[in-house]
Amino acid sequence: MSSSKLSYIGLVNPKSPVNVASVLRGAGCFNASAVYYTGERYTRAREFYADTKDVHKQIPVEAVPDLQQVIPEGAKVVVIELVEGAIPLPEYQHPANAFYIFGPEDGSVPASLVARADDVVYVPTTGCMNLAATANVVLYDRLAKSQYQHGDELIRASRDRNNQLRTGKS
Repeated sequence: MSSSKLSYIGLVNPKSPVNVASVLRGAGCFNASAVYYTGERYTRAREFYADTKDVHKQIPVEAVPDLQQVIPEGAKVVVIELVEGAIPLPEYQHPANAFYIFGPEDGSVPASLVARADDVVYVPTTGCMNLAATANVVLYDRLAKSQYQHGDELIRASRDRNNQLRTGKS
């Protein structure tokens, strides 16, 4: 992903530390600039999560009382939620500077945040995905629609040290 593009993640009162760990892993893989979260549930449970890549040491992960207080300067607020009238993700053009807000696993993004959003986007699925899956799909979609780094050098830098596979064509 181009370094000129910024993405931030806001989580509304996330419930599951495992889901948050998966969001953090995706944030690291897709070069998010920071992760903010509200509520106490994750704070109480975070010592049990499995952030296996220690993303919390690479990008800021911060508890905040209200996501509206930490909207990055110049960022478009993009709420990701199953809301009537929302834009389907395949049709969405991501802004260069985005603050993506995701709701909790057992609830919705508050109406005040939806009202504040520049865009409201949904992932067109049958049923709803969990927090981690939704965040990773959105971040991947952002990458897929951008100019991004690719090739064998990236593969070598990104893969696990136990993976030395080649296709046999190179």
